[in-house]
Amino acid sequence: MIIEEIMNRDVHSLAPSNTVKDAIKIMREKKIRHLPIVDEREKIVGIITAHDLKNILPSSIKEGSNLTTYETALEKIMVKNPLIGHPLDFVEEVALTLYESRISCLPIVSGGKLVGIVTTTDLLYTYIELTGANRPSSKIDIKVTDKPGILSDITEIFKKHNANVLSVLVYPSSNHEENKIVSVRVQMINPLSIIEDLRKEGFDVLWPNLPGVGPL
Repeated sequence: MIIEEIMNRDVHSLAPSNTVKDAIKIMREKKIRHLPIVDEREKIVGIITAHDLKNILPSSIKEGSNLTTYETALEKIMVKNPLIGHPLDFVEEVALTLYESRISCLPIVSGGKLVGIVTTTDLLYTYIELTGANRPSSKIDIKVTDKPGILSDITEIFKKHNANVLSVLVYPSSNHEENKIVSVRVQMINPLSIIEDLRKEGFDVLWPNLPGVGPL
């Protein structure tokens, strides 16, 4: 999946000459937490987040005090030359960029112009959709030996039960380097019969650990 498929195209932005007051106003009205800052050519030159504003604003406001902060130009406090992405970047690459750089959003640029924005919330929602966690379903975690053909053996059992598999994730076991955890989300509320057959075939089902279906 590429970023173009999940990015927010309706991007609200401000100019470097706009003020802190302008940023607060548009964030509240649009219920957003990130504002790209663009010049007259629509080229991104900075970014402001709700966290940035919180850091410079007083914790309490008294009439007639600290008003100069609200009139501060964004160019004086914005993060300049922010990291950017491209619409054709892969979602996992952007997720890695956000994680490694410890940032919460990535402006998306094409042809030198701002065309979208992606936030950590967008990526989290995409993950939920891809795994099928937002649909009525059950998750089955199976510990397996890391060897060719093992995934095919597992899916054969699901096929036998005419179970609709929504997603399959494979990740390393935290206890044994030679093992993997296969996490299958199936569109079924009661997967007891599948769990029984998996265990009959010698698979170590870690979750769900149901009473009467064998130990972990």
